[in-house]
Amino acid sequence: MTKPLTIAAIGFWHVHASDYATAAQEHPGTELVAIWDDDEQRGREAAASYGVEFVADLDELLARPGLDGVTVTTATNQHRDVILRAIAAGKHVFTEKVLAATVADAEELIAAASAARVALVVSLPRLYDGYTQAISRLLDEGALGTLTYSRVRLTHDGWVAGWLPDRFGDPSAALGGAFIDLGCHPVYLTRLFQRAEPLTVSAAFGSITGRAVEDNAVVTETFPGGAIGVLETSVVAAPHAFGIELRGTGGAAIYDGERLLVSGGRYGEGWSELPVPDGVPGAFDQWVDHIHAGTVAEDNLRHALELTRVVEAASRSAATSRVVALG
Repeated sequence: MTKPLTIAAIGFWHVHASDYATAAQEHPGTELVAIWDDDEQRGREAAASYGVEFVADLDELLARPGLDGVTVTTATNQHRDVILRAIAAGKHVFTEKVLAATVADAEELIAAASAARVALVVSLPRLYDGYTQAISRLLDEGALGTLTYSRVRLTHDGWVAGWLPDRFGDPSAALGGAFIDLGCHPVYLTRLFQRAEPLTVSAAFGSITGRAVEDNAVVTETFPGGAIGVLETSVVAAPHAFGIELRGTGGAAIYDGERLLVSGGRYGEGWSELPVPDGVPGAFDQWVDHIHAGTVAEDNLRHALELTRVVEAASRSAATSRVVALG
């Protein structure tokens, strides 16, 4: 039997830190061995909850020859520095989205991982869910004709119900608000469904709570051929909502968070419900596989890079009240 990969969790700033630490602890091919956080109390509490060592010195932890990889869930503004340090130490990296706040930084990280021959994977979980696989098959089959419109909406009540930490509203640490975090999911799903890179990005950011960052956002994208994508996100909308709507020249598909409905073409008039299959192995599983195979997560990293491109353009659009053209 192959010896489990030893993994350290780097940072418990993000709310998903425990998800990836748990994945490292429960995956049959990995073992969680240590935790680091720049907030010592937070880090020690996390380490105690997982029954592993807390290491106060990040460089000392990364220098350990017995450590194979790290999960990165630090503040967003620390991603570039921490990931580069991990790569320089020869450690494989699984990171929370976004990979980086700018395209230049994201490209630097991807190039560094390639040069060091370490596996870099970004958590983009909804790419691998069953509804995404089913919708992708509809598009591959041409069931909707030519796609003309897509809408992906993802919201929750984090700052209404009080469970989303205030640190997510710190512009220096988070580097943005709802869109750079929760809005990432509509971005990469829209890219997948549209099967193209956007030509333009236009963003409207709002702040219901009066924080220095947006707590709700609407972004529109235009695509080659005239298609339009609408991306909506909010952390001040109750209850939680997730939905996908696709319209094409030959039909339409809607996913309401539970059911996948399709209309038009061979499905006829009205709406037919399609089964939602199980998802494919997720990003963490793929990361472990890439480590063992010595391969590059090309599709995942392309999505991550283009995600950063849209996030960067949307921030610029919202700040200037202008449409941003992408090269």
